[in-house]
Amino acid sequence: MSKKILFAASECAPFVKTGGLADVAAALPVQLREMGADIRVVLPLYAKIKAQFGMHMRHECDFNIKLGWRNQYCGVESLVQRGITYYFIDNEYYFGRDYIYGVFNCDEAERFGFFSKAIIEMLPHIGFMPDALHLNDWQTAMAAALMKLHYAKMPYFSRIKTILTIHNLRFQGVFDRGFCDELLSLGEAAFDMHKLEFYGNVNYLKGGIVYADKVTTVSPTYAKEIMTKFYGESLEGVLAERAGDVVGILNGIDTVSYDPFTDEALRRNYCPENMSGKAECKAALQNELDLDVDPSIPVAAIVSRLTGQKGLDLVERVLKEMMNIPIQLAVLGTGESRYENLFRYAQRTYPGRLAARIEYNDALARRIFAGADMFLVPSLFEPCGLTQMIAMRYGTVPIVRETGGLKDTVVPFNRCDNTGCGYSFANYNAHELLYAAETAAKDYQNKPLWNGLISRGMAKDFSWKKAAAEYLEIIK
Repeated sequence: MSKKILFAASECAPFVKTGGLADVAAALPVQLREMGADIRVVLPLYAKIKAQFGMHMRHECDFNIKLGWRNQYCGVESLVQRGITYYFIDNEYYFGRDYIYGVFNCDEAERFGFFSKAIIEMLPHIGFMPDALHLNDWQTAMAAALMKLHYAKMPYFSRIKTILTIHNLRFQGVFDRGFCDELLSLGEAAFDMHKLEFYGNVNYLKGGIVYADKVTTVSPTYAKEIMTKFYGESLEGVLAERAGDVVGILNGIDTVSYDPFTDEALRRNYCPENMSGKAECKAALQNELDLDVDPSIPVAAIVSRLTGQKGLDLVERVLKEMMNIPIQLAVLGTGESRYENLFRYAQRTYPGRLAARIEYNDALARRIFAGADMFLVPSLFEPCGLTQMIAMRYGTVPIVRETGGLKDTVVPFNRCDNTGCGYSFANYNAHELLYAAETAAKDYQNKPLWNGLISRGMAKDFSWKKAAAEYLEIIK
């Protein structure tokens, strides 16, 4: 008998996307459906979604939800794409705004407190009783707590399991205790250091960790790291208490969308059996970015949010030395002004050697994945990371720090037995990054060695099949 799953997330491509969660919410349910699950997805009906997709939606039902003294309208709209039914929670007051996420204040607590209750209370109205609620990050985590505190003793909800996936522990949803108590009717018993209390406040993500039946993270290494003080974001203790129920499941990528053989954004397509198109993609990229068109010089790339988490302070520290290597650097992304300005300045300082595009541009990102020779991901921490997997899919050799999903996906090159698919360094140290880049630039000139790295990377299976099977095993 197929498992019934309701996948709840605050964003999902192609409807709305601000980060990697949207890609997971788009790809994982499709894979689970292909493996026989009856899976549906629920997310808020943001104004942006309504404007673009609203005319194609079907109105399923509407009802009111109690939030403390409030009695709020909740509409449920639906849309079917790729065989998946998507439900959209409609409330103009909470979601009819020109932004997706606001600031961490009581308004945000109310918006996603409402969404968490709606996930549960919609079920009798739509006639879908799942075996499991799959919740994602703090925006939906309180559904696990509310299920245990308020709904689990009701016959209709008693057999539903809850699974919480932590995509990034740094973002937790910490709000005022008094406001959340009144809003969600939590009660004094829930305000405990082993439950929802967090330094005098209420922590939505902690609530999910405490009350969910299972907790997953997006890579095995990250599951271990977050139980330590350095990575634990002050939740290492509660995670350690749930250690037996915390599982690391490595994310996949959409291998249909990210395929150099069919990707329409590329100058020329290629595949492992015929790599000639990659050289043409490199020349086209160098020309597009005003880099010196020279096939003998390796192009290293960064496609990322430009934030401190991504290890860009290491790049900043050794950028001058890196430019002394026979290497070019292509940077694409937006983020903190410190790093945006760094790469703008570096582009002026190293014309023809360094190109910076401070923007979000998916088509250019794909051309960079295809045209670059190396891909830098020197993150301070990285729960999973998708770009290093996409890079290998496109035959671009990753240089990463050994943390989280980077450690799980990039096997470092071993000269003794000629194995591995990339380069890595262990400590958060700028000169270890520099040494890895220098080594890769030197090895690039050894074509049989370099082609072996490319081949082994492209041969890795980064599809969602293995992850989907692991999620189904948890639900059993």
